[in-house]
Amino acid sequence: MSQQGAALQSYNNELVKCIEELCGKRDEIHKSILQEEEEKVKLQNDIRVLTERLAKVNESLAKKIASRNEFDRTIAETEAAYMKILESSQTLLSVLKRESQSLKEKSVPAPGAPSSRNMPPS
Repeated sequence: MSQQGAALQSYNNELVKCIEELCGKRDEIHKSILQEEEEKVKLQNDIRVLTERLAKVNESLAKKIASRNEFDRTIAETEAAYMKILESSQTLLSVLKRESQSLKEKSVPAPGAPSSRNMPPS
């Protein structure tokens, strides 16, 4: 019977050793779980902060794009009006030159035509 008792004691020691090893591995996994849960909370907070920043940047970007589009529209309208002014100025200059030439031709007597200065007073 002592031999059976010794075997039982040996089995009991091995069983206790295996249970202690399993408890040690469980504790390691538990520590790892706690670390990853902390990291998860930190990452979720980072995501929340970044999501808020992204929303603010998107809002700012939308306002700036709208402002730029307004500048583009104003610039295009101003350039179109300026081109009309240039065309009108060119047309006015052409008309003025033509009228000036016509007036010069009317005021200069043709060769052989009597000059109004040489004509006797009436």
